[in-house]
Amino acid sequence: MQVSPYLFLYGRCEEAIDFYLEATEGELLYKMTFGDMPDQGEQVGDQSATPLPPEKIMHAHLRIGQGELMLSDGNTDQPPASEHAGYAVSLSTTDVEQGKVWFEKLSAGGKVTTPWQETFWSKGFAMFIDKFGIPWRINVVKPQH
Repeated sequence: MQVSPYLFLYGRCEEAIDFYLEATEGELLYKMTFGDMPDQGEQVGDQSATPLPPEKIMHAHLRIGQGELMLSDGNTDQPPASEHAGYAVSLSTTDVEQGKVWFEKLSAGGKVTTPWQETFWSKGFAMFIDKFGIPWRINVVKPQH
């Protein structure tokens, strides 16, 4: 079994896909817009909601290293929460340079909450909120003795 985060970007999904793929050298596995959906007389989500713009992303699936990340624009009429809380996307590696690159690229335009540093458990660690408001953790695994 694999557990994958699913992020809602409230109208900025396409931008986030490009940003995350470039920053992590990830791979786009799948992307469907609301306009790509087959018309079967059904509506996804709240039946009273305004129809979603056809160019917005209904579902995208990325592979980053061994993990996967799923994304959607979600309901673009609904404003995003003022603060994401209770979760973070975590990337782990054994390569210090890779960890630094992820940190530098993904934190660009965001807010660093814990600067890049070595810790007692990690050869490199940082926490930040990216420019889309998503919290991240980068960890360089330190071998256990």
